[in-house]
Amino acid sequence: MKTAFCLLALLLAPSLAVSTPAMAQEVDCEAAQTQNDLNWCAKQEWLMADADLNEAYAAAMAFMAEIDASLPAEEQGAKAALRAAQRAWVTVRDESCAAEGYVNYGGSMQPMVIYGCSARMSAARAEELWNMTGE
Repeated sequence: MKTAFCLLALLLAPSLAVSTPAMAQEVDCEAAQTQNDLNWCAKQEWLMADADLNEAYAAAMAFMAEIDASLPAEEQGAKAALRAAQRAWVTVRDESCAAEGYVNYGGSMQPMVIYGCSARMSAARAEELWNMTGE
């Protein structure tokens, strides 16, 4: 997992230079044309998807805590199961998106591809977690 995280950090590093507050005011993501703008917009999309994912995970964990509280101590495990599943899912997401990024290895659009993949997979996982809670 460390390898995937380090690889993802290395691959995304070039786009970090374009993520300035001043740029946020100048980039119209609906009409972005330069690769730097497209990378920046893809990162913003991923950040929004990640924020929703974090909220969904917190809600799902709270729901699992309620389930655990209703069970005898020896039968509890809902929170632990979700935590293990989420950790495994993060590894799958990160490795999958790193692999998808290799299609454009070393190119200026590699960060956009990785951010796009991360946003897409995070949004899908957030929906799964929201559905789990019934919200």
